[in-house]
Formats: sequence, C-alpha cells, structure tokens
Amino acid sequence: MAADHYISVDELIGALPSGDGRVGLDLEADSLYRYAERICLVQVCYGKEVKLIDPLAEESLDPLVDWLSSARIWMHGADYDMTLMLGEWKMVPPMLYDTQIAAQLLGHQRFGYASLVEQYFGVELSKSSQKADWGKRPLSSKMLEYACNDVRYLLPLAHEVEAKLKELGRYEWFLESCEAAQTRVKKREGEEKEAWRISGSGHLQPTGLRFLRAVWNWRDGEAAAWNRPSFMVATNKQLIAWATDLAEGREINLPPKLRPDRSQRLGAAIKVAEGIPESEWPVRPKRVRQRYDETFEKRLKELMESRNQIAENLDIDPSVIASRGLLEQIIAGRVDPADILLKWQLSLLEL
Repeated sequence: MAADHYISVDELIGALPSGDGRVGLDLEADSLYRYAERICLVQVCYGKEVKLIDPLAEESLDPLVDWLSSARIWMHGADYDMTLMLGEWKMVPPMLYDTQIAAQLLGHQRFGYASLVEQYFGVELSKSSQKADWGKRPLSSKMLEYACNDVRYLLPLAHEVEAKLKELGRYEWFLESCEAAQTRVKKREGEEKEAWRISGSGHLQPTGLRFLRAVWNWRDGEAAAWNRPSFMVATNKQLIAWATDLAEGREINLPPKLRPDRSQRLGAAIKVAEGIPESEWPVRPKRVRQRYDETFEKRLKELMESRNQIAENLDIDPSVIASRGLLEQIIAGRVDPADILLKWQLSLLEL
C-alpha cells in the first residue's frame, strides 16, 4: 500500500544519500482548488525506496528544506515545482537535473513523464489523479499510488537519459540547460509585473484596460476571500469580454450562478473604474515594430535553414536549438545572441 511509504522528516534526512545527486523529488500542490496554493505532498526516491512527506501534518519541514538547500536532485518538468519551492520554501536546490530537458535534448517528441516511462520501461501509468485535490485528508489509496509512481521510475529514467546524453556528447548541453532553467524561474519570481494584463489584453485600448484592471482586481479579491482559484469566480475569457463590452458602452453578461453579493461588488468596482480620470488610465505597452526588408528576410531564411539542418542531423526539434522568435531578434540586431542563447546553442549556430 502506498500509505506505507509515509515517513517523518527526521527519518528521511537520516536515510538520504549525500552528494551523488541520486535523489529524485516531486511535489503535489492544490492550485486547482485554492487561492493560496500550498505544497501538499513531497515524494522522494533514493535507491529503490519511495517515500512520502506530508507537509500538512504537524511537523517542521525545516530539516528537509535545509537538506535541499545544498542538494543535487532529479525532477521531471521542474519549472512549476521550482516556483512552488521559491514561493513556499524561499529556495531551490543548487543543482536540479530535469529529465524533461534531457528528453528534449535526446530528440523525444513525447517527453512527458508518463510517456517516457512507457517508452523506456513499457509501463503505462494512470493519470486518474493528475488533477486531484491534494489538499484534502486523508488521501485515497489511488492518489497515494499515483504519487508514488510519479517518482518510482524517476531515477531509473535519469540513469537511462544520462547515459544517452553522455554517449551523444550532449551532457554538457544538459547541465547548461538545467542551470538556465533554474535561472529563468528565479528571475521570473523576482520580477514585478501587472498580473491583470492577461492574455487577450493586448488588443484593448486604455479605456478598456481600466475596466480590465478593475474586474481583475474584483475577481482576485473574491477568490482570496473564498480561498478558491480565480477561475472559479470568473475566467480570463470572461474578464476580457466584460472589459471589451464596458469600453464600448454595452451591458455585460454575468454568469447565471454569480452570487448577488459578488455581483454587487462587481458593479461597485465598475462604477469606480468609470470615474477614473483619463490621465490615470493604464497605457498600452509599446510594441517594437520591426520593418523587415529583403535583406532581413534573406538572412532569417538562411539562419533558419541552417538551424533546421543542424536539428535534423541531431534528430532533435529545431526549437530546442532556437525558436524563430529568438532568431528574428538576433537578425534584427535587437539583442546580443549571447544574451538569449546558451553556449552550446551559439556553438551549433556559429553565432
């Protein structure tokens, strides 16, 4: 039974190997069910052991966080997990090897964890608990088994992809890519941004942006008070539609199940937005419009053809080397290639 894999933090720390990077980790959170998301389960594997830590139990996680602060661990698709660690534990391990990055560098078209486990070990993993509420207690036996399987094959997978990377001479690419992924997450965590500028807001004029900001702040406040994800109050698509309608002087269509008190607070927020003077309306982000002449198009075509040929020879997706958008920035002279590409990518493209 997966429940037998629960272990105390102190017991785990006493059992973990040190310094060799042969520890796997995964995290489960409740972001689909709560506004203030939490790390709800920590899955750890080492040797042939799979252990579970319950962060919601009355036990300090400080020893685990301290251990991770100097650890070298394996994860899969670690971007979101690193964001969770930074948000809740204020750290990420100094070296985090990501099997998803390894799979992409090896040319796998399907690089999800379950797909790789099936490809390498012929085991089909259940995805039934992928969107489960990990904040509830007790966790069902099905959820616990799912959680254990999320790391059960992680170290054997790491062994396989690491060997292939070294065989193909791409291991240094892998290390550099993992470090870059960690740097991106840390940078993103420290950046302050206007969260209300959601996808779809780019086409709005300032008069619409003032309404979008108002309804987004209304939704955020309702979600926080309810402690549920924002999309349960209203979707981004609804917010964009409301802002568009309000900017054009039309009545907005409210969800039929919207509570009367929420509807009243929404009306109040819109009324406040209507009274904001034009001088205080949000401005549209300035877009750099590059005029592409024949010389630009020729150079871009040549560089993309070169990239595509290199990718074909390596049997990897061309975007792993560099996306079209990055190549456009380089050709346009808006960035230094060394500022947006890794050393191995620069070397392949001879930039």
